[in-house]
Amino acid sequence: MPALTQHEAVSVLDFGADENRFSPAWLDEVNTHLDTVTAGEAPAALVTTGGGKFYSNGLDLEWLTAHGDEAGKYVTAVHELLARVLALPVPTVAAVNGHAFGAGAMLAMAHDFRVMRTDRGFFCFPEADINIPFTPGMAALIQAKLTPAAAVASMTTGRRFGGPQARDLGLVDVTADEAMLVSTATEVVAALAGKDRGTLGAIKATMFAPALTALRTPGDLIR
Repeated sequence: MPALTQHEAVSVLDFGADENRFSPAWLDEVNTHLDTVTAGEAPAALVTTGGGKFYSNGLDLEWLTAHGDEAGKYVTAVHELLARVLALPVPTVAAVNGHAFGAGAMLAMAHDFRVMRTDRGFFCFPEADINIPFTPGMAALIQAKLTPAAAVASMTTGRRFGGPQARDLGLVDVTADEAMLVSTATEVVAALAGKDRGTLGAIKATMFAPALTALRTPGDLIR
């Protein structure tokens, strides 16, 4: 399960060592840790990463299949996590240690910055190949972070991008070797940790207002 550690002003949230799919229990744990990160007024920043070969494989489709009557509630919870990270009032960076697929890749996109391992893992939106269209909120989130060309190249193809290819397309900002991944991500946000939370939160809310509205509009279901 997710675990939070503190490195001076930077909180490192390790999602876990398995596929880190968005089960309801996993979502609850992550939100609890985000509560800790955003509590108080001291300088703070957030790095998220995984402990194994996955950053996150996204939706827990096995759970969703077994609990179809709760699909609406589940999708709302996923959307809310994406929206929360998108507008989090502290600087954020995803240290993508391995595979980031589907909603896991969307969660990485919701961060301010992304650092991806150079030599292992794929960044992928597989929806076109698994016949699960993006919800309007998910599409709006991705399109808020990418150029139109990058959005088409990643959203309509199902292509898997390794670290250098993801960097060249603009899916991630920087690549790093495995041993330096978290430290590189920490360096990206450590100097930004003292930003006023109210101001930063307001800036993000304005920048990403259309995506936040789409993510928080009821009725979007995984079809």
